[in-house]
Amino acid sequence: MRVVVLSDTHGPRFWKRCPAAVADHLRSADLILHGGDVCVAPVLDELAQYAPVTVVRGNNDGEDVAAWGAPDVVEGEIAGLPFAMIHDSGQKTGRTARMRRMFPAARLIVFGHSHIPWDEQEAGVRVFNPGSPTEKRRQPHGTLGLLDIEDGELLDARIVEVS
Repeated sequence: MRVVVLSDTHGPRFWKRCPAAVADHLRSADLILHGGDVCVAPVLDELAQYAPVTVVRGNNDGEDVAAWGAPDVVEGEIAGLPFAMIHDSGQKTGRTARMRRMFPAARLIVFGHSHIPWDEQEAGVRVFNPGSPTEKRRQPHGTLGLLDIEDGELLDARIVEVS
C-alpha cells in the first residue's frame, strides 16, 4: 500500500490548489494521511479525488474540517500496521519516547504542526512528520512523506522535496 503523508497545507493562503509536484505523488496513492492544519475543508475534498483521506484536526483547523471528519487523534491500522496520528507532538526534546508512551500500540506515529520534517525510529516505532509541501517556513524545501506498507510492515518511509 502506498501512503502519501501531508501536513500543514494551510489552505487557501498557501494551498490555492494542489501543487503539480504533490499531485504527481498523489496519483499513485492508495491512502492519504493529513497531519492537520488543512485550514479549510475544500483542501480535503480535493485530496479525496486522489485517494481516501484520513486527517486529524490541527490548531488552525475550524469546524468545517472537524465536520469533514477530522478528530484530534486517530488510531488504527494501515494494511495491518498499527498507527496513530496527532497534529502537535510537543517539543522536540523527548518526542519519540513521549509519542511511544502516548500511543503504546502504534508502530507508526504521524504528526505535523512544526513544518519541520522528522523521521526517527526507536524501539520498533517510527515517528514521522512529513513537513509541509506549501508552507515551508525556514525549511529549504516544501516536503511530503511517502510510506510503503504491506502485511503489517513498514517497508519504506521517506521524505521527499516537492518545491
